[in-house]
Amino acid sequence: MSASAANQAPDTSSQFDAVIERCHSLFSKKLADYGPAWRILRLPSLTDQIFIKAQRIRSLQQSGIRMVDEEEVDAFIAIVNYCIVALIQIEKGVAERPDMSHAEVDALYLKFAAEAKTLMERKNHDYGEAWRSMRISSLCDIILQKILRVKQIEDNGGLTKVSEGIDANYYDMLNYSVFALIKLMENDEWQ
Repeated sequence: MSASAANQAPDTSSQFDAVIERCHSLFSKKLADYGPAWRILRLPSLTDQIFIKAQRIRSLQQSGIRMVDEEEVDAFIAIVNYCIVALIQIEKGVAERPDMSHAEVDALYLKFAAEAKTLMERKNHDYGEAWRSMRISSLCDIILQKILRVKQIEDNGGLTKVSEGIDANYYDMLNYSVFALIKLMENDEWQ
């Protein structure tokens, strides 16, 4: 890498796109294998799946011992993909059986990824990319906090008095996972 390239600020927009491209690639392969079987999942089930992945990351970070062949990267990718599935479910509703074509699912995936990127760009502008100074463990903790918020909103029947809704929390968890994956790429922990 040249000295001028090393001194340039990272391009978050292109890094975001690269992460989403890799998450989408895995999602598409799983869609080919399983179809949209996830269409039957209710939001609390998706929230719990995200919780399981985030809790696993935290457990690995704290213990440093891994008993299952799944990297931290894999769990963050799963969180990104589960958040997009949750956003699809919010828009389309839960189905009794898989009811969407691969093309329709793909279009919705890309739509919600683009919406997440737009939100990320607006927040990065206002916060000055503060996430770049955060630790991956902190990003994981914030995801877990957002999951607990979503669980509380779900337990309240989806009602909030002053807080953002469930969808805003899914977008935030998606973006915090992308940030973690960008950091892992920058640290050469994800090739």
